[in-house]
Amino acid sequence: MSLRLEEVVIDCSEPSALARWWEVATDWQVIDEDEDGVELAPAPGQTPTLMFVKVADQKSVKNRLHLDWVPDDQQAEVDRLIGLGATRVDVGQGEQSWVVLADPEGNEFCILAAR
Repeated sequence: MSLRLEEVVIDCSEPSALARWWEVATDWQVIDEDEDGVELAPAPGQTPTLMFVKVADQKSVKNRLHLDWVPDDQQAEVDRLIGLGATRVDVGQGEQSWVVLADPEGNEFCILAAR
């Protein structure tokens, strides 16, 4: 059996708005958009993609799954994302080499140290 990760689905209140935020944050492209959600890809035909779908409930607890991103310059990327509307969050991580941020709807993600 062979598995390939196709997409990561992110529940949200406003799929279009949140997808647009991630589009700017990642420089990925919208490859599909309809009443069910918005899908972003690194480039057409590349996976995994990010799929933003509307849900009725609001986020209320720490994510059970989150995205880790590796930048060229961690501090510059953290500063850029905060400038776009991300916020620093404390999920109990303590002092670590990564920085935990949340997108405008509160979904946590990490910016790792450059490798």
